[in-house]
Amino acid sequence: MSENRSTDTAVPVGIDELLERVRAGYDRIDPREAAAAAEAGALLVDIRYAALRDRDGLIPGALVVERNELEWRLDPQGSHRAPEAVGHDLRVVVICNEGYASSLAVASLRQLGLHRATDLIGGFQAWRAAGLPVAAT
Repeated sequence: MSENRSTDTAVPVGIDELLERVRAGYDRIDPREAAAAAEAGALLVDIRYAALRDRDGLIPGALVVERNELEWRLDPQGSHRAPEAVGHDLRVVVICNEGYASSLAVASLRQLGLHRATDLIGGFQAWRAAGLPVAAT
């Protein structure tokens, strides 16, 4: 007897369209807004890989979490969560190098219930260009 299997009939989308769809679901913030959010208690999360952090520096006070560990470290219910992952209401600002990978990361965090997660428009490079603090590694 053959088994009926449903097939996925979703039409593939390109990365530009995917980014547009993801970003339509939340408000992104600029560097000055990110700095103000951090002052108000938001958690800045730097997901850049080590070579970029070594080359360009760090945002003082940002939690560094490599992208491949992000969900495990920020899930408030997870057994491997960072101490900063205190609840689903936590305001999180994800920062990548230029503001692309961070948008996809936010979509994943929102699926985990972190409904206040957002990302930094332009990423670390925009932060630095805005003259905001950067520390050497």
